[in-house]
Amino acid sequence: MATGKKINPLPAPASRLWEASIRKLKYSTILRGCSVVPATGAIDGAATGAAVCDPVTPGAVSVSSSTSNTIYHHSDQLLPSGDFYQGDLRGDLPHGAGKYLWTDGSMYEGSWRRGRASGRGKFSWPSGAIYEGDLAGGYMHGQGTYIGELGDTFAGLWANNLRHGRGTQAYAHGDVYDGHWRDGLQDGHGRYIWRTGHEYIGTWKAGEMHGCGTVIGADGDRYDGSWEDAKPKGQGTFRWADGGMYIGLWCQESGETHGKGVYYPPSGGPAVPVPREPKEAITKLLEELDVREGKTVSLLPSQKTLTWPGVEAVQKKPVWRPPEVGADQGRRSSAHRRSNVSSDMDSLAEVEESEETRNDRSIWLRTPSCMRAPPPPPKPGKKQGETISKGHKNYELMLNLQLGIRHAVGRQSAPTSLDLKASAFDPKEKVWTKFPPEGSKHTPPHQSCDFRWKDYCPLVFRTLRKLFDVDPADYMISICGDDALLELSSPGKSGSFFYFTNDDKYMIKTMKKSEVKVLLRMLPAYYKHVRSFDNTLVTKFFGLHCVKITGAIQKKVRFVIMGNLFCSNYAIHRRFDLKGSSHGRMTDKPIDQINETTTLKDLDLNFIFRLEGSWFQDFCRQVDKDCEFLEQERIMDYSLLVGVHFKDQCKDIKEPVKLGIGMPSRVEDIVKNPESESLLIGEPTGEFREVILFFGIIDILQDYDISKKLEHAYKSMQYDPNSISAVDPKQYCKRFRDFIYRAFTEDVQ
Repeated sequence: MATGKKINPLPAPASRLWEASIRKLKYSTILRGCSVVPATGAIDGAATGAAVCDPVTPGAVSVSSSTSNTIYHHSDQLLPSGDFYQGDLRGDLPHGAGKYLWTDGSMYEGSWRRGRASGRGKFSWPSGAIYEGDLAGGYMHGQGTYIGELGDTFAGLWANNLRHGRGTQAYAHGDVYDGHWRDGLQDGHGRYIWRTGHEYIGTWKAGEMHGCGTVIGADGDRYDGSWEDAKPKGQGTFRWADGGMYIGLWCQESGETHGKGVYYPPSGGPAVPVPREPKEAITKLLEELDVREGKTVSLLPSQKTLTWPGVEAVQKKPVWRPPEVGADQGRRSSAHRRSNVSSDMDSLAEVEESEETRNDRSIWLRTPSCMRAPPPPPKPGKKQGETISKGHKNYELMLNLQLGIRHAVGRQSAPTSLDLKASAFDPKEKVWTKFPPEGSKHTPPHQSCDFRWKDYCPLVFRTLRKLFDVDPADYMISICGDDALLELSSPGKSGSFFYFTNDDKYMIKTMKKSEVKVLLRMLPAYYKHVRSFDNTLVTKFFGLHCVKITGAIQKKVRFVIMGNLFCSNYAIHRRFDLKGSSHGRMTDKPIDQINETTTLKDLDLNFIFRLEGSWFQDFCRQVDKDCEFLEQERIMDYSLLVGVHFKDQCKDIKEPVKLGIGMPSRVEDIVKNPESESLLIGEPTGEFREVILFFGIIDILQDYDISKKLEHAYKSMQYDPNSISAVDPKQYCKRFRDFIYRAFTEDVQ
């Protein structure tokens, strides 16, 4: 190539660097002489494998081969742009080993392929920054190490000039990140250590702490839980260095971190009214995880234009980044900004923000409040049950239950999808946790006995709570808050004990092992059913757990948490448990002792429930679907629990209305006819009352097992087989529906 063309003068600093590099390259060429590079090409008249001096370009060497027509050269070339190349050529393009020096002082030395830097190589910037590692098509791609001009270093995997894969970043100011990257940002699992001594271990997303993770402050304070956009959000636990603990739900409001939960003192014991708020401590810790934004500097190897005839410049690839957060919307996390500090590779990601990206800004920045409206005021009147206070025989059991629930709910993140794998329903899918009185790494100290806690199918019940729109913080506070649980004065017919939360939202029932097995067996079908039918009347299950007392007294208590059907501002004046059978289906209380807490039965029913047309149609359809589900699961002995509020006994209250919840209706009085064939439903009198109804199908965990078959055989010899409760699920389903459709009719006023 011609070398007599005039070259534009360079600035003085670049000119001196240029001249020094030229001298170094020429001196190495003299020492090396005419070297031979392995090749497969051939030149007419040349011997195979012989070195031939190029008569056109001084210092060029070509190598020939008799096996192909490919020609390799070794060349020193001063290009018209002022750039300089020394190395191997294939045809007219750099290919093999070579050095390229740009007029701005940038230099690449390493492997080339068809005019592009490919393979192992070293790129250096005029600033003093260096990259040494793998390249592909001009991009840093593969394993490599980058050392910035200020000493910041990244060693790990690259893809298209961006950190991508496992790698370690040591920042110039002393911070270190070790973990996974995606498109130049921390993404996946990683550990970040601040120079101040703070540390984060957990998951990242797009350069932000996001998902499950732990921050440990230099002073010993720590937060374990869920994160979103570098801020605590969702379930989490804040522990002070002195052992105090705050467990609850976290969210961002007005740029500040707020917690909604319960506090436990360092000494252990039950929750107490919060004497110290975690807001100030966690806000201070988060502020210390924020630093200034780093600078961006020169271009990347792929953006250096190779001024070689026939070689097109490598085009930079657009890389999407989340839009910048404005000053009025809060500062971005240090982790996100540090992904852009003091490096020569960041300008690649500077893409023009499209209209679509700008439209997405509000979505990216949106932080929905996790706080719900305050609960309705408690209804007046004496609550049903006995308060479990210190000294009660079941006080320790209540503490164990609350500690376990707090642990199970507080440490789990909200499910991201309602779709569950079959493995989530495996009866063996359970988690045991030890609760020693002195506390452990994952559990707080407490004043109860040593016990173990078991969660059955935790992901399934966590997803059920999401499906039923149960707020995790409200759920935990209802069961584990300052107020004690209430125990019904006597156990049910099955021997189970019932506990209510103080706000009446949830009911806790102790269970037999056989009932646990039935629930676990039917859980996949139950989940599918309640997900398919929003208006299902079957019991809502929120959790299945077990407390095992260790030590000298070996005791297991299994229990299920359910929704309380009668949680309402409406007072329940009458309640009925309806099965459609007649044997033993009458209360044994005298009339003068029947009150609003008495559960009446089929033979006590003195109303016909009149539902408005559309509600009646919905009611019939849902009863059919629910009974079909229970029959398929071989369940029997269930009942329809009905609560009646008489509107003339209380002022009107506005509450949401849903099938079975707060439904305006009418009841018609009936009188029993001794000559009637049916003892269950009497004759209507034409006298009506305005009511509000609550109803649902309960006791759905009794299958038709051997004990029920024996009960059926025994009672059938003594009583009418159609009058007893213990019958085959198919017969039970038919009898139940027939009776319910007589007790509930369409209002045709």
